[in-house]
This record gives sequence, C-alpha cells and structure tokens, in this order.
Amino acid sequence: MQKYQLEFIEFAIQHKVLCFGEFTLKSGRLSPYFFNSGLFNDGKSLSRLGRFYAQAIQAADIEYDMLFGPAYKGIPLAS
Repeated sequence: MQKYQLEFIEFAIQHKVLCFGEFTLKSGRLSPYFFNSGLFNDGKSLSRLGRFYAQAIQAADIEYDMLFGPAYKGIPLAS
C-alpha cells in the first residue's frame, strides 16, 4: 500500500468519514464499515481530499485531459 493511501485512510477515520462497526445499508445488507463522504464538508478537508485524488490519478499513470465531478459531491473535487 502506498503512503498516500494509508494517509487517506487515517484522514477518513480522523474525520469520522470511515467508521467500523455493524451497519445496515440501504440495500438491507450488513456491513462491518460505513463510508460517509458527506462529512468531508469544509474547504480544508475538501482540499486535502482533492490532493489524495490527484496522487491516486498520478500513481495510476494514465493519460487524461479532463476530470469529471459527478453531481453533487464530486463537483468541488473536479473544479
């Protein structure tokens, strides 16, 4: 696992975005974890999240000429 990936997991846990326990999903399935990206809800955390995305894109070593941020949570990341 890359350093930025570990840092992202730590970041998500610190912001209570990634939680471990027993969660019932909308589908009715049980999950041992829950990821609520809506809790990345301030400029500082969105900026850091964007840097994690940038590191992942660079590490993937793929060519690109455009970024797409799906509505609604993805728009700030791509803009």
